[in-house]
Amino acid sequence: MADGAGTAVKKTLVETKAVAVLFGLTVRRIQQLTQDGILVTETVGRKRGYDLMPTVRRYISYLQDKLSQKGASREDSDNESRKIKAEAEIKEAKAAMLALERDELQGLMHRSEDVEAMTTDLVFTIRGMLLALPGRLAIDLAAITVPSEISERIKQEVYVILHELANYKYDPAAYKKRVRDRQGWQDFEKTEADGDE
Repeated sequence: MADGAGTAVKKTLVETKAVAVLFGLTVRRIQQLTQDGILVTETVGRKRGYDLMPTVRRYISYLQDKLSQKGASREDSDNESRKIKAEAEIKEAKAAMLALERDELQGLMHRSEDVEAMTTDLVFTIRGMLLALPGRLAIDLAAITVPSEISERIKQEVYVILHELANYKYDPAAYKKRVRDRQGWQDFEKTEADGDE
């Protein structure tokens, strides 16, 4: 190389031991870096060694590359960890959903829309009984002239309705049927019974 005055820049060659001391490495490690092509030796006249400034630059560049690769591998490791965690969360969510479906099919848990539908059915049954009450009592009450007897007769019919409501029982089979209908599944008991015939 030439400087601004046109004179050649003198290379400063140093021995392997001096480079090792400068970088805080062993002589063997400097030799490995040279074999790997990271550091380069030069020959000037009969003397062989390392040109100090280019050697320092090459080693700094090597360390920077190594550091950026380490950062990239750490980022890859973090991404892999997040991916594994996300997959585990997805599997847990699927397992929870399957457990809820199983409980629903076994009648241990009911969806709110099924409970609402069954409750609506019960309310319509009660409504029907109450609306039928005047028709059932009209002829009987027309024949009675004493108000206390009319009251007693109405009370008897109300007790009949209340007794029917008191006998209303939770029917797991009805809920199971709703679940199967909603899921679009056939009633397995019916299918098995048809197969036995």
